[in-house]
Amino acid sequence: MTKTLQHAFKAINQDIVDQLLVIEQACHPHPWTEKTFRSCIGGRYFGEYLIVANTIVGFYVGEHVAGEATLMDICVAPANQGQGYGKMLLLAFLSHCQQLACQHIFLEVRAKNISAQMLYINQGFSEISRRTGYYPSNSGFGYEDAIVMSKKL
Repeated sequence: MTKTLQHAFKAINQDIVDQLLVIEQACHPHPWTEKTFRSCIGGRYFGEYLIVANTIVGFYVGEHVAGEATLMDICVAPANQGQGYGKMLLLAFLSHCQQLACQHIFLEVRAKNISAQMLYINQGFSEISRRTGYYPSNSGFGYEDAIVMSKKL
C-alpha cells in the first residue's frame, strides 16, 4: 500500500529563508550562511521548497546562466530522509531547468555521499570530473573530493 500525502512546491523567497536555514544546518557539517543563502535568491538563481502535510521537508537552489544550470544546494530534513523527497526535489529542479531551456546541468557531490550519487545517476547524471580535497571532511580533519556530474537535456 502506497501512502499519499498532500504536497506542494513553493518558490523560495526571502521570507522563508530562516525556516530553510534550519534544514540547511541540520543537513550539512559546513552549511551555507544566512548571507550566502539570501544572495542565492532572485536574478540568475531559482529554487523551491517542498511542503508535505503542512511541513517543510526540503528545498533546492539552482543557478541558470547562458543555457546551463547548476544545482547549488538540495536538502531534505534528516527526519524526512529516505522517503523519496530528495527525488521529488531533484525532479522539480530538472523540470524547472527544462522550462528555462537549459541544455546542460551540472552539480557536485561529496565523494562519500553514495546515496546522493545514486539519486543523480538514476536521473541520468554522470561523473565528468573530480575536485580533489574540495570539501572539508565531516570529521573535521582533512578534506574529501567533490565529484562533478553533468546531464544533457
